[in-house]
Amino acid sequence: MRAQDSATATTTIAVTATEGSTSGRTATTGRTATTGPTAATGPTVTGGRSAPAPRTRGTLLALLGVVSFSLTFPSTVWGLESFGPWSLVAVRSTLAALIAGAFLLAGRVPLPERRHWGGLAVVAGGVVIGFPLLTTLALQTSTTSHAAVVVGLLPLTTATLAAIRTGRRPSRTFWFAAVSGAVVVIAFTIQQSGGALSKGDLYLFGALLVCAAGYTEGGRLASLMPGWQVIGWALVLCLPLMAVASAVTLSIEPVHLNAHGIIGLVWVAAGSTFFGLYVWYRGMAEIGIPKASQLQLAQPLLTLFWSVFLLGETLPLAAPLAAVGVLVCIAVTQRAKS
Repeated sequence: MRAQDSATATTTIAVTATEGSTSGRTATTGRTATTGPTAATGPTVTGGRSAPAPRTRGTLLALLGVVSFSLTFPSTVWGLESFGPWSLVAVRSTLAALIAGAFLLAGRVPLPERRHWGGLAVVAGGVVIGFPLLTTLALQTSTTSHAAVVVGLLPLTTATLAAIRTGRRPSRTFWFAAVSGAVVVIAFTIQQSGGALSKGDLYLFGALLVCAAGYTEGGRLASLMPGWQVIGWALVLCLPLMAVASAVTLSIEPVHLNAHGIIGLVWVAAGSTFFGLYVWYRGMAEIGIPKASQLQLAQPLLTLFWSVFLLGETLPLAAPLAAVGVLVCIAVTQRAKS
């Protein structure tokens, strides 16, 4: 039987193990259960161990997505050693769609409801096609470190679009910290570029807008279906177009295969596009779009590390100061109430 929700009442109930909507599994027990806010928000006990609270689990998943995304730019630079920009984007999307399709078939996942296909098209246009294409074009003229800092504006862009799309309004503290983080990123960018915007910067700013739209719509859909299905169906939706684009671009742009190029292609297809977005959308569904988006303030700093470690780029002197400022902003936004 189900106990009525109450702030003080206690009752003895026998709970049968069932699949929960948020916390996973509920253990069978014959003990006295306390209902109310305390019982509802605490971690679920499974097999004698405490399962992580949804907020903690969601934060960890979103962070794992950020780490995956931080490797995207260095992997793209490696991929450009073997492929042209257009063929790299087309082939990475095709491979990612084949992986996603295999998982969907293996899980016998039914087609999404008709009302969700519009949102999936936004995810596909922004995350699967728009962002990879625009950033790949930008990386032909911009360094990885420079591109990473410009894309550091993505959290604020995503939070703004999410507020408009969902009608939710984060607190003033949240917005102050988010804007402060964006100011740190902008100041870093201006200091590194000498105050001038290049063609690559225009590509990057365009990538910010389309990716934020895709993240926002994907985060909304991830609260209605599993996150891996959101990105999975978005990828499958693009498969016919990307398969044709792969055939055309590979016949036009030269291909010079090497180890870096193959590793870069595999990572941007399987790591960034499928796995990264899977854990990212699942994390967003549990902690909310605004809070998850602010975790991405750490992404440019991680990418700076990878650009030095993997590509041998020179680390800007202002990076440590930017790192401290950004991490402070992340801490504030995670504590701010929505």
